Amino acid sequence: MTLLPRLASHPRVRELIRCAAVAVAIVGAGALPVEAGGTERTAFKVCADANYLPWSNDRFEGFENRIASLLAGELGLPVEYTWFPQRIGFIRNTLRATGDDGNYKCDVVMGLPDGYELAITTDPYYRSTYALVFVEGRGLDSVRSAADLLSLDPSQRSSLRFGLAERNPGTLWLAKYGMLDRLTKAYASQHGDPNVPPGQLEQEDLLAGSIDLTFMWGPIAGHFMRSHPDVPIRVIPVESEADLLLHFGISVGVRFGERDWMVELQELLDANAPAIESILRQHGVPLVDGDGRLL
Repeated sequence: MTLLPRLASHPRVRELIRCAAVAVAIVGAGALPVEAGGTERTAFKVCADANYLPWSNDRFEGFENRIASLLAGELGLPVEYTWFPQRIGFIRNTLRATGDDGNYKCDVVMGLPDGYELAITTDPYYRSTYALVFVEGRGLDSVRSAADLLSLDPSQRSSLRFGLAERNPGTLWLAKYGMLDRLTKAYASQHGDPNVPPGQLEQEDLLAGSIDLTFMWGPIAGHFMRSHPDVPIRVIPVESEADLLLHFGISVGVRFGERDWMVELQELLDANAPAIESILRQHGVPLVDGDGRLL
């Protein structure tokens, strides 16, 4: 699950957890459970949304599914999921919730904004940025960068139709460059139906030609392009500017008080950084460094 970055400050309050003992393989007996917080850890228990691509789903097709499997494999543990829609109440009903046996339902959220206030988080294991997205063949094929868009003939710029979700920093970009009047359609940041993932309505309108362009959070934009291989979708990641933050870091989150578990996870993330980056790139996620420069 990944909470989409918000304009002001991408939530996250750092901390994570620990796994005290190392998962040790025993010939003929499999892996020993990992001890954490005084209890035996027999599975890598993930809190996630069952219908939230590109991050996760119950068919394990999201990049967070793959990264969770990678980390679990390093610990010698199976992956188990607790599913709940990624919206208000997610943390309360997953990371902080206990089952009938009195144990926590799950122990790790694979994607939280850096500094998220309801958990402790690792250092960001990836950073992405917002991207301009449009369909080629409709008069914008010369646009290869944000600067190209601004260099269009004024008459063409004045006819553009942008569609943006609430709290999308693309609104600030449009305002900065005198194009706020080109915002012709707005979308709720979260659909009332939990089965409608973020960005779906904008994507449908782009494909239908109801809008010409949108700004999408990088992972959503990459997934949109990958999901429609027969449509010439252009994704242009936009770098942050001194007065305009467009990039955000995403971390792994755990419960407060489980800093040792967080440290253990941080070590796993650091040790497997190349493999994690490969997974992200396979899913089309635009990646940036800590200053928001494209990698």
